Amino acid sequence: MTLEKLNRQLRQCNECGLFLTRSNVICGEGNPHAHLMLVAQAPGEHEDIEDRMFIGPSGQILTGFLEKSGVRKEDIYMTNLIKCTLPGNRKPKNVEIKSCGRYLEREIDLVNPSVIATMGYYAARYIFCRYGIDFPESKGDVSEIFGKLFYAGSVNLYPMGHTAAILYHLDLEAGMENHYRKLYVLSKRCRWYDVCPLKYFSEKGMIDKKWTEYYCHGDWESCVRYWKEEKGEYHPDEMLPDGSIMKA
Repeated sequence: MTLEKLNRQLRQCNECGLFLTRSNVICGEGNPHAHLMLVAQAPGEHEDIEDRMFIGPSGQILTGFLEKSGVRKEDIYMTNLIKCTLPGNRKPKNVEIKSCGRYLEREIDLVNPSVIATMGYYAARYIFCRYGIDFPESKGDVSEIFGKLFYAGSVNLYPMGHTAAILYHLDLEAGMENHYRKLYVLSKRCRWYDVCPLKYFSEKGMIDKKWTEYYCHGDWESCVRYWKEEKGEYHPDEMLPDGSIMKA
C-alpha cells in the first residue's frame, strides 16, 4: 500500500452519507515521510470546492502561524480526520468518524511520523484513543491539554486548538499562536542527536527509549543537554534530558 493508492481509494469512497454532499474528497498533502503529521477535523467549503487543504479562512490563519514559526508546509504531512466537508460545518457523526478513521489509520502507518499534532476536539480525541492515552471526559476540559506533548510509545502527541475557533473568539489567537509556534521544534529531531551519547545508550538498551523519543525526536527545546551543547558548556555523557544523571 502507498499513499497514492490509498488516495485513489479515498476518492472513490461512499461508505457514509457525506459522499452525497461533497464535491471532492480532500486527501492529505505534504511530505510523505514527514517527522510531523498535522491532523485537523475536516475540510471546509473552500477546500471542498478547490480540492486543496487549508485554503479557507481558518486555513489562512494556520498558514500565518506556520510561517511565523518557520515551518514549511512541504516539510510536514497534513491531513484530516474526516476527508469530506461536513454540511453546514456541523459536528462529525460517529459513523463518519469510524469510516474515515480507517483511512487515517493507514495514513499514519504509511507516513510513520514521530509527532502527531492535532487541531481541535475530534481529531485529538480520535488520536488519543488510538494510542490508549487518557482523554478528558468533559469537552470543556480538553483545552487543558492543548499545547502539551504526550508520549505514546512509538509517537508523541501534541493537541492544539483549531484555528477556526479564532474566527469566533479573537481572544484565543495569542495563546493558540504560542502553541503553534512549538511546531517548528516538533517538525524535526534534535540537530545533536547523531552525536549524542543518549542515542547510543538508547540503542543499547541502557536507558528507556522514552528519553530519546520524547526529547530527541520531540521536544528537544526542553532538553538540558541541548542547551548545554548549544552554549558549549560541559555536561557529562550520563546526563539525561532533564538534567539528572544516569544511574550506574
